[in-house]
Amino acid sequence: MNILLLETATQICSIALGHNGEVVAERHSDEPNAHSSKLSTFIDDIFKGTTLTMKDIDAVCVSSGPGSYTGLRIGVSSAKGLCYALDIPLLSVPTLQNMASLFYKKHKEYTGLVCPMIDARRMECYTAIFNKDGLVKDTSAEVIESGIYDKWLDKTEVTFIGDGAEKTRPLLSIHPNARYAPDFRIAAEGMAELAEKKYLNSEKEDTAYFEPFYLKDFVAKKSVVHGLR
Repeated sequence: MNILLLETATQICSIALGHNGEVVAERHSDEPNAHSSKLSTFIDDIFKGTTLTMKDIDAVCVSSGPGSYTGLRIGVSSAKGLCYALDIPLLSVPTLQNMASLFYKKHKEYTGLVCPMIDARRMECYTAIFNKDGLVKDTSAEVIESGIYDKWLDKTEVTFIGDGAEKTRPLLSIHPNARYAPDFRIAAEGMAELAEKKYLNSEKEDTAYFEPFYLKDFVAKKSVVHGLR
């Protein structure tokens, strides 16, 4: 089984090719605002060095959010286009679940909780809490303040990961069970096993009507480019 994995929910653009739940090729870039220019190139490049072609893909799995409005739109639009062109199913994995899955995959000995955080500006983050078996606290947009996670920190270690985690350190790191993983980077490879399970369980999206999980309404900013209003 071959599944193309697309992760565009944050500033990192990450593509991977999963074969029977294992990643066989990947490409990524952390260049800001480059998803639209990088994604199609990465999709073309990812098959180089493998014996697979686009015709060998059984499904496309996209990170479904929450995250960047623009990044999610680019990822989902590209995934839909591929699914229509190849006549294959569309799968999706929540972005925070992808992050937690990737962390546990890279830290097999860790037994505590994981709290992935995506920066939503100011002191707000898109966040949830996971253990190795799955979701513990539902996804939400949280204004981070001191003591907000003490309910979980008082019981076990909680590792905060993602681009929103660092700004919480002054408020949360005072708790002895708070942990941080500053080297963690979101990547499409975290979806490999999750996507395979969804495919086998026929948990497929309606390609025509699927929309990303934005969590918050998009608010357009006034243009700062001279001559535009």
